[in-house]
Amino acid sequence: MSKYALIVAGGKGLRMGSEIPKQFMLLKGIPILMHTLKAFRSIEDIHLILVLPKDQIAYWNQLCQQYNFSLPHQIATGGETRFQSVKNGLQFIPDGDALVAVHDGVRPLISIDTIKESYELAEKMGNALTVIPLKDSIRKQTEDGSRSLNRSDYFLVQTPQTFKINEIKSAYNNTHESNNFTDDASVLEAVGGKIHLVYGDYKNIKITSPEDLIFAEALLTN
Repeated sequence: MSKYALIVAGGKGLRMGSEIPKQFMLLKGIPILMHTLKAFRSIEDIHLILVLPKDQIAYWNQLCQQYNFSLPHQIATGGETRFQSVKNGLQFIPDGDALVAVHDGVRPLISIDTIKESYELAEKMGNALTVIPLKDSIRKQTEDGSRSLNRSDYFLVQTPQTFKINEIKSAYNNTHESNNFTDDASVLEAVGGKIHLVYGDYKNIKITSPEDLIFAEALLTN
């Protein structure tokens, strides 16, 4: 099956305390987003589609020239929300026998094994949601205080979230945006799709704060 990666990058860097959007901040000397694209391109025959806000596209093109970044990729214009951005990006992928991995642009430490396993499960089962088990105990707040929950029943959700293209396109085209859609799998689930889990990697962090950037630098150094 044809393989696509839809890299969604629409952050503004507010939690990073920076005027530069977080996906463009430097990690080991190059913008974070370039690490992310390179990770997917390390697997042959993956078509890359980068979704960016309209007002960031010129800056990205400038960065590509500055850092001699020539990895082939298409650019799609994002929307006001992540839901709209993903929906816009999906229109760049033709209907048919194809898989698409939707991935956060600020998860640059995604491993090749996780990418491959995500595509493999999606090809077999129709979709693959990358998750990791909880390490810490968890509690639920209640009217009377709180109560302990069994952490083995819960997972932290990561990306990529990989789908057969016709199924995820149909889900986005036949639903209205909702606050309940916290990720792409929840959109498919809303139209009756059964979600299948694949284990990810604790190193596959989402860079949203200065501490995350320090951690990512350390992981890339080792």
